[in-house]
Amino acid sequence: MYRVAICDDEEKQRELVKSILITLSIKTNIDFEIELFGSGEQLVSDYERHETPFHILILDIEMGGMNGIQTARKIRGLNNLDEQIIFLTSYPEYMVESFDVMTFQYLIKPIAPSILEEKMIKICQYFQALDKKFMVIKSTYEEIVLKYDDLISIEAAKSLTIKSKLHFTTTNQTYESKGIISDYALALKGCNFLQIHRSIIINLLHVKKFASGVVLMSNGLELPIGRSKIKEVKDTYTKFMIMKVD
Repeated sequence: MYRVAICDDEEKQRELVKSILITLSIKTNIDFEIELFGSGEQLVSDYERHETPFHILILDIEMGGMNGIQTARKIRGLNNLDEQIIFLTSYPEYMVESFDVMTFQYLIKPIAPSILEEKMIKICQYFQALDKKFMVIKSTYEEIVLKYDDLISIEAAKSLTIKSKLHFTTTNQTYESKGIISDYALALKGCNFLQIHRSIIINLLHVKKFASGVVLMSNGLELPIGRSKIKEVKDTYTKFMIMKVD
């Protein structure tokens, strides 16, 4: 499932784009979670509240207040660099300026549904090509796409009602799913992840420091290292840091 933000100060345009995406979803079985924003300020505020980021931003350029390019620049400035951006405009002279914020596509209004569908399919194909950097987990109600770099840890959680319950902690929130921790350790081997305990996998990118048999992660979480794994964890992290410097 791909999270899509549609930002336009005209309700008719927001609903038009939404209907095109819903039609595309029915045709292709690509799932979109769509949120509508009536201004650039609303969308930026969503990011400033550290809500779950979007995969795709569809932004009108000509909006009252913060325009589409200013909105994209603000979001990029918050260190959100992975969103793919489609700009919609009635004026082609904005095209050169839009390149500054790493634009995927620039479309001229009125929007041809077939053109927008084509561009959305290409974006989804792009994300699929990066599948080694993403994983899909199933929560209670939906499938969630997680970026490897945003994932801090995976922990096996005790539960009386759910077998093989796992917690996936990201930079934004924690998701619940099911699975075998050793299967994830194997699948993520070589991708900056390390199993530090029989029930815990960490992302080495998010390690702040080691102390007294625990590892401190970037979100302040302290996780225990299995006694039999202390040397392996320290050796692996040392090698990781050396390679990072190189």
